Amino acid sequence: MSDREEVRLMKGNEAIAHAAIRYGVDGYFGYPITPQSEILETLEELMPWETTGMVVLQAESEVAAINMVYGGACTGKAVMTSSSSPGVSLKQEGISYIAAAELPALIVNVMRGGPGLGTIQPSQGDYFQACKGGGHGDYHLIVLAPATVQEMVDFVALGFDLAFKYNNPAMILADGVVGQMMEKVVLPPQRPRRTPEQIAEQCPWAVTGHAASRGKRNVVTTLELEPNKMEVNNLRFQKTYDEIEKNEVRYQEYFTDDADYLIVAFGSVARICLKAIEILREQGIKVGLIRPITLWPFPKKAIHDLGQRTKGILTVELNAGQMVEDVRLAVECKVPVAHFGRMGGIVVNPNEVVDAFHKQFPDAK
Repeated sequence: MSDREEVRLMKGNEAIAHAAIRYGVDGYFGYPITPQSEILETLEELMPWETTGMVVLQAESEVAAINMVYGGACTGKAVMTSSSSPGVSLKQEGISYIAAAELPALIVNVMRGGPGLGTIQPSQGDYFQACKGGGHGDYHLIVLAPATVQEMVDFVALGFDLAFKYNNPAMILADGVVGQMMEKVVLPPQRPRRTPEQIAEQCPWAVTGHAASRGKRNVVTTLELEPNKMEVNNLRFQKTYDEIEKNEVRYQEYFTDDADYLIVAFGSVARICLKAIEILREQGIKVGLIRPITLWPFPKKAIHDLGQRTKGILTVELNAGQMVEDVRLAVECKVPVAHFGRMGGIVVNPNEVVDAFHKQFPDAK
């Protein structure tokens, strides 16, 4: 790995692997599943254990992989896993444990069609799973939705930085389009992995077994049999989530200054919607786009404020209608909000979005 920036052409999945090494990740634990297998395959090809000391392990299952992440995170290490939709379903119990233990970790989900084994083509059907808590209990992941291969690179560092800032797991929720498409990216310089002393200083709660812990014995657990104490734990979690919602909302706006109508879309679909907006504006209809970058925390205020001056909102998703619920909540049902989506691995095209817009808002002009 280079200690300078590099410009490369690569797939989104490959970009995740390169970015992980360059961030100084300590360990990756995964299992192959389409359409994200290139993350593991690229890491194995690059053999970072020989250059940076990063551990790369193909576990015996998704359940094993997420529990290896749990164990590694307990020691304060920067650890991650990746999978696709059915595999992430298997990881949910472990993800809930990591959140309850207040540990930093990064999970990558390159979504495919479902439910069940479904198909290997792209989907955005895991929005509920990622943003509403696919495991048990009252918890949240920080959820980042990349729309470009460059963001696949950038969100590895951002995801880890936020995870360590709040001691809370983060997820990169990418659809299969972003995982498989190729674009030019700028790879960051190589960062050194943290020393045991640096980990002990940054993560005083970590179970390190190292002299740098100054003899302090830490215990990491999610079990509390006393309900009053468990409620205190949950209230602490909620305070953290409030801070994240206050400080970490990210989104982009396009053509919203004069918009009479609004489209809300995330991931690769937002790029498709930009072309649809170009067509609609050529027809004389002023349409804007807001792209949530953090699906949680969701840009509720931004959508609420824009919604107050628009005649209608269309969400476009590769699912049966999931993010649309959060958009309706954001505008407090004061603005008509419709949904258009494709399922089963079929990707929408701009003309379909245009037709759906006219169907939902026939009086738009």
